[in-house]
This record gives sequence, C-alpha cells and structure tokens, in this order.
Amino acid sequence: MRRALLLCLPLACASAHGQIYKYTDANGNTVYSEQPPPPGRASQPLNLPPLNSVPMPKGAPPPAPATQAPAIDPAPPAAYSVLELTDVPADGAIRANNGTFDVGVSIQPRLAAGHLLQLVLDGVAYGTPGNVPRLQLVNVDRGQHSLAVQVLAGAEVLQSSIPRTIHVLRVSAP
Repeated sequence: MRRALLLCLPLACASAHGQIYKYTDANGNTVYSEQPPPPGRASQPLNLPPLNSVPMPKGAPPPAPATQAPAIDPAPPAAYSVLELTDVPADGAIRANNGTFDVGVSIQPRLAAGHLLQLVLDGVAYGTPGNVPRLQLVNVDRGQHSLAVQVLAGAEVLQSSIPRTIHVLRVSAP
C-alpha cells in the first residue's frame, strides 16, 4: 500500500504543474486555460517563465528566558499627598434635573501605573474604576449623598479621600 502511494505521488505533483493553452473561442475571444481546447480549435501551448519568489528573511532568535525573576519592591507604595474631589460647589448643592453630573479628582503626585480611581457614592463603589481624573455620575436620586474617591491597586484600597456631602437638586413633578 505504501509503495502504491509513493508511486502515485509524483503523478499528482506533475498534474499540479499543468500546461497553459491559448486559443480563440467561437466568439473571437482569446481564452487562456489549463485544459486543452475543444476539438477543432487551434491552440498553442504557452511556456510561462518561472514564478517570482522572494526568500523570507530569517528572524532573530527569540530572547533567552530570564534565569532570575526581577526583584519586587516589598515596600508599600507612597501615599498620595493630595486626593480630593473637585468641581463640587462649596455649599454642596448640585443642580441636575436628570441626576447626571461630573466631578473631578485632584491627585498629587500623578496616579501611579496599575492604580485606579474608584468613585464611592453613599459608601458603595459607583461605576467602573478608571485612571481618568474626571468621573461622571448618572441618574443620581435627589437629596443628600456622601461622595468620595478611592485609589485602588487591584482589589485593595490604598487610599480614600475625605467624603464630601452633596445635595442633588432635581425638579420634581407635582
């Protein structure tokens, strides 16, 4: 069985590299085909030049794996000297008929890589943590609320701002 397969393999490869024929069909169109033309049509086999090929450049070998893991600083990260909410009026009154408003975060030094800001509304995490110092609240009920921001490293709270009391003022329908 193996010998028969090995003998048929060159025949399959030879048919893959077929001849190209050029002839004119009944409508006077020039036709190029890998199949011989119908009987009665004059044709000429074409000998095409070899296909262009570009050798692939050899890439650099992959870097050797590090034999020693990089040292991890066991010291906890330095605390932020400033972490507070901004753009909150002094009296805490926020007029937002649809309950949507923005607050800013003032943080010094800049937010470190891997740290995220989490808004906290009434003691509960609000929204998705992010690294942008501008946070939006949507459809907050009217009334008094406590608002703060936290710095997270993964799931761990590194630092929290002092909570600010706000009063959301919304028009109520009679």
